[in-house]
Amino acid sequence: MTTTSVPAGTTDLTLDQPLSLALREGTREAHGEAEGMAFIEALMGGRLGQDAYTALAVQQLAIYAALEAAGAALRADGADHGLVLDELTRLPAIESDLACLLGADWAEQVELLPETQEYAQRLAACSSDLTLYAAHAYTRYLGDLSGGQVVKRMVQRHYGVPDEGVSFYDFPEIHKLKPFKDVYRERLDALPLDAAQRAATVAEAQVAFRLNQAVFAGLGRRFVAV
Repeated sequence: MTTTSVPAGTTDLTLDQPLSLALREGTREAHGEAEGMAFIEALMGGRLGQDAYTALAVQQLAIYAALEAAGAALRADGADHGLVLDELTRLPAIESDLACLLGADWAEQVELLPETQEYAQRLAACSSDLTLYAAHAYTRYLGDLSGGQVVKRMVQRHYGVPDEGVSFYDFPEIHKLKPFKDVYRERLDALPLDAAQRAATVAEAQVAFRLNQAVFAGLGRRFVAV
């Protein structure tokens, strides 16, 4: 595991909390800002179209390919400390969704935003650093298990996306979401991170939200009239 110093500007307020709580508190403001992005508000409000949802799925393809490659590398090295779970794997579901949304030649239609490419490059660095991986895994997977369920309902309601196009938000191997999320938080809390590494994890989670917001901004420029 890479040794990480405490990021400049990080306070000691969260260092005595369980890591999962420190992550939640440390990203609360960024979480609210992400939910208020113009693209997300328009998508959830039914003001866009299925093409906008499809473009979001395309960006998720690259993001999760990078995240899950990093997780696989950590687990192969025996360095994931139980944080990489097969039940959370999203990449096959995204590929299935894109086949539904774009057709059999979906891979030829993938168009990534520059912001998405930057996000994926950041995620590539997680393959050798549990401190970084934990931040991004927390941000993505717990978001999918929570707010992602709302996204699924809304895009189906507004845009008539069939079940075969929203399998990204389905976790068939997880029978009850809340107990699973509780277990995942417990695993985060049990990670063998010192104070500096815990602070770095919170700081990296804030970076993850900024990268995600940049992707939403890029999608907004494409689909939301200003």
